Amino acid sequence: MNIKNHDGTANFVPGTVLDIHHISPAQLALLGLEEIAFVKPVMTENGPAFAIHAADGTPMAIAANEQLAAAAIVQNDMLPNRVH
Repeated sequence: MNIKNHDGTANFVPGTVLDIHHISPAQLALLGLEEIAFVKPVMTENGPAFAIHAADGTPMAIAANEQLAAAAIVQNDMLPNRVH
């Protein structure tokens, strides 16, 4: 797993085991922050859409469909993941 500080430096020591059950909410929010974005279906005043959120839950954008949301994420060098 590649965990980085906000300045891009690694703060993960190779060989260290990270127990996902014992990390703080702040540590969880930082996992994949600059590498993963989440897509989830939402209802807007204009009807159904797909919201794009950073790994920490920060809203980033809304797309008309899931394919456009995923394409926007990939264009920004991130990996799309779907939230159910």
